[in-house]
Amino acid sequence: MEEIQLKPIQKETTTQDKVYNQIKKSILFGGFSRDEIFTEVQLAEILNTSRTPVRAAIQDLVKEGLLVWIPRKGVTIRKITVEEEDEIFLLRSTIEVQVVKKVITVMKSPKELQILKIIVSKQEEAVKNDDAVKFIELDHEFHITLTRLANFSIIEQVLQNLHNLTQLMGLRAVKKQGRAQDVIKEHYQIIQALEEQNSDLVEKYILDHLNNTKETLFYVDQT
Repeated sequence: MEEIQLKPIQKETTTQDKVYNQIKKSILFGGFSRDEIFTEVQLAEILNTSRTPVRAAIQDLVKEGLLVWIPRKGVTIRKITVEEEDEIFLLRSTIEVQVVKKVITVMKSPKELQILKIIVSKQEEAVKNDDAVKFIELDHEFHITLTRLANFSIIEQVLQNLHNLTQLMGLRAVKKQGRAQDVIKEHYQIIQALEEQNSDLVEKYILDHLNNTKETLFYVDQT
């Protein structure tokens, strides 16, 4: 009797998944005005779908902290306060220092860092194409990839949530003249320090990178 080989089942993307992904991308990358209040009825009409998947998507996005309820009106994009910005960058700095240090200890070969170089190369291409949305997506991918290289699965989940909140601020930072090029340079510095297995230097570069982003946000908010 022929042996049956089990194969992974290809999961189809459901309408609810598609609705969730579209709304989330619009939230993170400027598809909605920050002051706009919208309802599930309006979103269902725009997306040409029923209210059920829209309602489920909104509930998930509220849980993630990207949307907030306005009583008797609808939902709006969460506004990050200065105090919350401080908390986000404190958490990211504390966590990501440990991430890059762990990468050095578990890395078997500098060739493993090639994936990071590819991401930064794509960021350079995004700058050439004036594609700020793609640039931010790749920035998120760079930092999450560091976490995966460190084999930190639980921390990856934590950083996913923090990066969602950071992305609410991200486009503002990138729009500052020259910041995108600085990010690319800082990413290459982090990679170089990892290649050299220099724990002190990689800690400095990741902290400088996050602090520079935070200072850029402060500058943009004041202008």
